[in-house]
Amino acid sequence: MAGSAGHLRFAADILRRLGEELNPNIDQGIVELVKNAYDADATSCHVELVGTDAPGGSVRIEDDGEGMTEREVYDGWLVLGRSTKSTRGLTAKGRHPAGNKGLGRLAALRLGERAVLRTRPLSQPDREYEVWIEWAAYDGATLVEDVSIPIQNGPRASAHPGTSIEIEGLRDRVGRMEIKRLARALVLLADPFGDDPAGFNPTLGAEEYADLERLVSARYFPDAEYHLVAELDERGRAAVTVRDFRGEELFTADHAEFAQGRRYRAPPARLDFWVFLLSADVFRLRAASLREVREWLEQFGGVHLYVNGLRVAPYGNPGNDWLDLNLRRTQSPEERPSTNTSIGRLSVSDPDDRLMQKTDRSGLIEGEAFTELRDFAHDATEFLARRRMEVAERRRAREREQAGSRAGQQRQSLQDEIDRSGSKDRARLEPAFRRYDRARQLEADALRREVQLYRTLATAGITAATFAHESSGNPLKVIAHAVDAVERRARRATGQDSYADRIAEPVNAIRRAVDNLGVLSSATLRLLQADKRRATRVEVNEVVAQVLRTFDPFLRGRDVTVRVQYSPGTPYLRGSEAALESIVTNLLNNSLVAFERATSPDRRIDITTEIRGDLLLLVVSDNGPGIEGIGLEDIWLPGETTSVGGTGLGLAIVHDATSDLGGIARAVAHGPLAGAEFTIELPILGR
Repeated sequence: MAGSAGHLRFAADILRRLGEELNPNIDQGIVELVKNAYDADATSCHVELVGTDAPGGSVRIEDDGEGMTEREVYDGWLVLGRSTKSTRGLTAKGRHPAGNKGLGRLAALRLGERAVLRTRPLSQPDREYEVWIEWAAYDGATLVEDVSIPIQNGPRASAHPGTSIEIEGLRDRVGRMEIKRLARALVLLADPFGDDPAGFNPTLGAEEYADLERLVSARYFPDAEYHLVAELDERGRAAVTVRDFRGEELFTADHAEFAQGRRYRAPPARLDFWVFLLSADVFRLRAASLREVREWLEQFGGVHLYVNGLRVAPYGNPGNDWLDLNLRRTQSPEERPSTNTSIGRLSVSDPDDRLMQKTDRSGLIEGEAFTELRDFAHDATEFLARRRMEVAERRRAREREQAGSRAGQQRQSLQDEIDRSGSKDRARLEPAFRRYDRARQLEADALRREVQLYRTLATAGITAATFAHESSGNPLKVIAHAVDAVERRARRATGQDSYADRIAEPVNAIRRAVDNLGVLSSATLRLLQADKRRATRVEVNEVVAQVLRTFDPFLRGRDVTVRVQYSPGTPYLRGSEAALESIVTNLLNNSLVAFERATSPDRRIDITTEIRGDLLLLVVSDNGPGIEGIGLEDIWLPGETTSVGGTGLGLAIVHDATSDLGGIARAVAHGPLAGAEFTIELPILGR
C-alpha cells in the first residue's frame, strides 16, 4: 500500500495547558528556575520582584553560573520534555543536577506576557546570547513549531559568566502570602540546616526573605532536648542513635534491633531529628529563650526532605505532616513530638534517580523507593517515642512503688504508736484510726473510678482525633472536588433550569454535610492541642469567640441562632485554655442535643459574660425542652443522661473543668428562654 509519512505535532494551545496547569503557584515556578542556576554551578542566584503588587509587574532571576552557549540554548533550554540530567552526570562542582524535563521552566516562563533570557557562557568569554519569547505569538499560531525563536548574540555587557531571566508583564499580582511562600522556599532550598552546605545561596529581594533568613540562621539545635541520628546505607541497613542536649548518648540500636531484619529498598539517607521540650522550666538555663525557639519552630518545624542537596517540596511545608507526627501524637500524646516541637532533615543521596518527582512538582511519585524511605524515617521517630515512653513508664512504676511503700510504712508507724500508747488511749485511738482508714480507702476507690473515667474520655478523644485527622485531609477534599465535578457535569447535561429544579438542592446538602464534618474535625484537633493544656493567662471573651467561630458552620447548618453579649473589657483568668474551651464546647453540645428532642424549628442559644466584682459569670441558655427526667443535683454525675445513646460525660466535664479553674457551676431546669440555663462562676485576675 502506497502512502505518505507523518509525525506527531503539537497544537500551540498545549503550551498554555502545560505551563499553567503543571505549576499553578508562582513560587513553584520561580524555584524551578533557581534550580536551573544550581545545575549551572552558580554560587548565588538572586530573585527580584518589580511592581508585582499589581498585574503587569516583572520577575528577574540572575545567577553567576556557567551560562550557556548558543548550542546549549538551542538543544537544551528551548527543548521541552527531554532531560539532560542523566547524560551530564555530576557538574564541575560535584552537584547532582536537579533540573527536570523543562516543564517547570515552561510554567515559570508562562507567568508573564514575555520571557527574556540573557546568558554569558564561561567557555566563550567574549559572547552573550539573548532570547525573547513573546507568548502572544502562540495565540495566533496553529502549531508550536510555526513560531520561530531567534537566538541573538553579541559582545558581552559583563565580564562575568552567568544567566539572567526576566519574566515581564505578569498576568496576576503577587500577594504577600505568595511572597512569603517564595521566601520560605528559597531560604530552605539549599539545606540551611546541614553542616556541609552546597555552596549555593539563592536570595530574594524582599523583606520577608531577610526576616526568614535571619531566623533560619539562628540554628537553635543545641537547645533541643533530644537529637536523633538515623542512617541508612546503600545495602538498606539502618542504625540509630539518640543523644541528649549535653551530647550524651541515651539510646542506640543497630540494624538487627532497629529494623528487625528488614532491608529498606531505598537510596542511602540520613535523618537528623531534633525534639524540643517547650517549657519555661527547661529553658530557664538554656542560651535561647522559649519565645525565640517557638517562633523558629513555627516557621521551620517538621521534617524537611533533601535529595542530592536540594529540598523537595512540599515535605515539611506548613500543614504537610508527611510522617504523621501529629496524628501519632493525638493517638498517644505522651512523650511524642509534633511538628510544633520538632525539626528534622532527611538527606538522601540518589544519583540513580530512584526517587522521581511528579510532573507538577507537587512531591515525589510514591513508588517503592519513596515508600521505603518514608518507612525508614517513620520507624526512626517511632524508635525515639518508644524509648521515651519506656523510660516514663519505668519512672511511673517506680513512683507508684515508692508511694505505696511510703504509705504502708506510715500506716505501720501510726499503728505502732497506737500500740505503744496506754490501754485507755489505745481504746480511744484504734476506732478513730479504723474510721480514718476506711475513709481513706473510700477516697482511693473514688480516685480510681475517676481515673478510669478519664481514661475512657482519653480513649474517646484519641479515637475522635484519629478520625478528625484522617477526615480533615484527603477524604473531605475528595468529596468536595467530586461534588464540584458533579455540579459542572449536571449543569452541562441538564441545562441551568433543570439543574436548579432537580439537582441543586441535593448537591448543596452534600456541601453542607462536608462543611459540618470539617467543623467537627477542626474542633476536635483544636481541643487536643497540647499547648492549650498549659496554665497561662486566658482571656475569657476571646476563647468564647474562638469556639463560636469554629462551630459557626455547624450551628448555621442546624438553623441555630446564637446571640452573644460580652462583658466590657478583656477579663482574664489563670488556668488552661483547654479547660475553658471544654466548658463552652460541652455547653454548646448540650444545647444541640436538647434541640433534637424539641419540635420547634426556632432554635436559639444565648451566651453572656458578665463581671461581678472579682468573678466572671458565663451564662449559656437555650430554648430547648429544658432539664427533665433527672434531678439538678444528678446532671453533673458521669454517665447520667436523658438522651438516647448519650454518654453522660459532657456536663461531668463542665463540672470538673469549672472546679479546676476555681469556679462553681449551677443549672436551672427552665431559664428565661424556657430551656436549660447554665451559669459558670469563675474567679478572674483582672480585665
